[in-house]
Amino acid sequence: MKKRFGIDIDGTVTCPTSMIPFINKAFNLKLTYEEIDEYDLTPFVNVPEDVFAKWFVANEPIIYEGSPLAAGAEAVLNSWKQEFELFFISARGPHLRNVTEKWFQHHGITYDHIELIGSHDKIEAVKKYKVDMFFEDKHDNAVMIHESCHIPVILFNTPYNQDPLPDGVIRVNNWREAEQWVNKQMTFQSLGL
Repeated sequence: MKKRFGIDIDGTVTCPTSMIPFINKAFNLKLTYEEIDEYDLTPFVNVPEDVFAKWFVANEPIIYEGSPLAAGAEAVLNSWKQEFELFFISARGPHLRNVTEKWFQHHGITYDHIELIGSHDKIEAVKKYKVDMFFEDKHDNAVMIHESCHIPVILFNTPYNQDPLPDGVIRVNNWREAEQWVNKQMTFQSLGL
């Protein structure tokens, strides 16, 4: 039976810098990726939270359509398509399914399932789909998924997820490192270690 991987989309499969050009243009800023040291972007834009939320909802399809692929994601994910089931579980709302599927097709990323839950709380979806390992960029999501579901979580290193990690949440810098960790784990499991 194939192992099933749960994979976040934004900041994990898409480049974590994706939103910065859109924010800079909309709010006349010069933010850099390195400055974004927390997941919540509201403090960086100097507008009320409701104004930023309204802007984000209005621009989500454009942002997601124009998001570049994270370096190495295509090669690694497509190399896994025969060996693993790839379930993409995202906080994007269900109304963004068409944009999301078109983005996957455009970038040549294959998948077994895409679940757009409209919330950052992915635990229910991880349990529902019996995910064996998860890939994420949001620190608290990674920790909660690991602690609630008792599965390894690969956390892609970003300036906004630098809090300490428990054992079982593994920080990697890119998709090649994620692939190396997975290969090592699969080798250990096949040897019964």
